[in-house]
Amino acid sequence: MCGRYASARSVEDLAEAFGIGVHDVDSVAEADWNIAPTKPVTAVLVTDNHRRLTTLRWGLVPAWSIDPTVGARMINARIETVADKPAFRDALAARRCLLPADGWYEWAVQPGGIRQPYYLTPPDGRVIAFAGLWEIWRDAEGRLLHSATILTGPAPDDLSHVHDRSPVVLAAADWAAWLDPDTTDVRRLLRPTGAGVVAARPVGLAVGDVRNNAPTLTDAVELTEQPPLF
Repeated sequence: MCGRYASARSVEDLAEAFGIGVHDVDSVAEADWNIAPTKPVTAVLVTDNHRRLTTLRWGLVPAWSIDPTVGARMINARIETVADKPAFRDALAARRCLLPADGWYEWAVQPGGIRQPYYLTPPDGRVIAFAGLWEIWRDAEGRLLHSATILTGPAPDDLSHVHDRSPVVLAAADWAAWLDPDTTDVRRLLRPTGAGVVAARPVGLAVGDVRNNAPTLTDAVELTEQPPLF
């Protein structure tokens, strides 16, 4: 799964990376090294045949929901079932997006039950794009909430020691097809992230507190070997 991630690029860097003109930047979220569910996140989507940078709330709220708090439980959608789930299937057909990221965090269970956080990021430092879906929800007064979810799949072999799931990181060659609302065969793009796309490094426990937010959260730490219990 993906429950925390980092996205701290400048608007200029994101616009260049995703081929977006200056007039197609609606908004971007602030640099954040500890993005948690329900926070605003930067997204790339297509409207009126233009790629746009905008912000969405992380945690998809289906249009038919009574209460928007359901979004906190819909931060991820599994590629194995997304096409069949009522909460996601309409968005899969018509509202796909990219969620730019520098990397994400997972917690691995160590001997003794300690949960050790890892930061997973491309070795070359490039920006990555999670496959996402977005939705529009209206409250009783007609106010709009735009929200998103991240697609996940089985983790590649080189990350399975950290977690058995990982976000779907789309190759740049697939961005256009994923964003194009006229693409009907999207299942061919729903492939698990491949080995070697990111590397995992252990980081400090501070990332576990959502109030902490600084680039130092992604700094590698040295793990101390746990002594045997007996």
